[in-house]
Amino acid sequence: MNILVVSQYFWPENFRVNELVAGLVARGHAVVVLTGQPNYPGGTFPPGYGWSGPRREEVFGAEVIRVPLVARGNGSALRLALNYLSFALFSSIAARFRVRGAVDAIIVFEPSPITVGIPAVVAARKFRAPILFWVLDLWPDSLAAAGSVRSPAVLRGVGHLVRWIYRQCARVLVSSRAFVADVVSHGTPPQRVCYFPNWIESEYASDNAEHRVDVVLPNGFRVVFAGNIGAAQGFPEIIAAAERVAAQCAEVRWIIVGEGRMAEWAREEVVRRGLAERVVFLGQLPSAKMPALFAEADALLVSLKSDLVFSLTIPGKVQSYLAAGRPILAMLDGEGARIVAEAGAGLVCAAGDIDGLAAHVLTLVGQTPAERAAMGARGRDYARAEFAREPLFDRLESWCEESIAEMQHGATK
Repeated sequence: MNILVVSQYFWPENFRVNELVAGLVARGHAVVVLTGQPNYPGGTFPPGYGWSGPRREEVFGAEVIRVPLVARGNGSALRLALNYLSFALFSSIAARFRVRGAVDAIIVFEPSPITVGIPAVVAARKFRAPILFWVLDLWPDSLAAAGSVRSPAVLRGVGHLVRWIYRQCARVLVSSRAFVADVVSHGTPPQRVCYFPNWIESEYASDNAEHRVDVVLPNGFRVVFAGNIGAAQGFPEIIAAAERVAAQCAEVRWIIVGEGRMAEWAREEVVRRGLAERVVFLGQLPSAKMPALFAEADALLVSLKSDLVFSLTIPGKVQSYLAAGRPILAMLDGEGARIVAEAGAGLVCAAGDIDGLAAHVLTLVGQTPAERAAMGARGRDYARAEFAREPLFDRLESWCEESIAEMQHGATK
């Protein structure tokens, strides 16, 4: 198949769309990626990228068409809005005039923002190709939950945009089964909604991975958090729990990997609470280093703030944590918590439950290495049964083929 992948984010930014594109190319498909100039998460363009280009590249065997956009900058609401809207505008123009050749199907990667669907619709109308829209974040609900947008009028407008985009899609793929009701509520026929969760990334799939960490890690019982440091991740509660654990157990070290809008605040808060020796920030690290880092962890932490929309979400790191074979500390509600508990892979407390998280850390510290290893092994087995990449890619290919056939059948009526 000739597949157009539309994503605001792409390599060298670290998202699963990178492995999606590489996997489709490896299966013999001709893939074109329509994306922006990289600027996530730091908010600035890395060396070699910017408004002047590059405009075309080849990455993972795919042709990559890049468009200019306003960089995220400091992550303020205004800069993010300009970032989202500039990509939607310039990629829509590129979809109309710069994407050439045949396109059989269009796959959209939507961790946020929903506006990534606009250029996909432009391309779909030009090429008469079906859209398969992969939803990893529910708009407008997540905007309200994160506090990014408070205006009822704006949220209603975004809701109308969501409904319009979903109606243009042959399939709406959801990363969590709990998303189905929301997608259907926007007018999508239930038969067009398909469950397509995040898969185990390739670096976690092998038992023979070399576990070498080239950063200095503190000694002690290591609780590792990897990912975005933002309002949605409940960092005030994480730091409060670290303070309570520190008062009872001197050996626990919290290792934070990543950056985000709250990173500077989190660093300052750790110093203010006198936790600088207990909570260590490593900054952003390449995804290739994560398996080695996770292998050195005694527990892996995933958290989301308390909100209905977040309870429907399965954070992408859950699959990676499960596959890493380490006990999971989950401070979240809903689907993510259910998976960790169902797998028997860790200890779960409600979103925002500071006392619960602190108690679970101390419980793991008190367990034997064999008990913790058994917990991690259960998680790895569950991940391989539920989130293996190749069966999920088989499903995606079949949905593409079905959607193409349905469009061709409709055109002949």
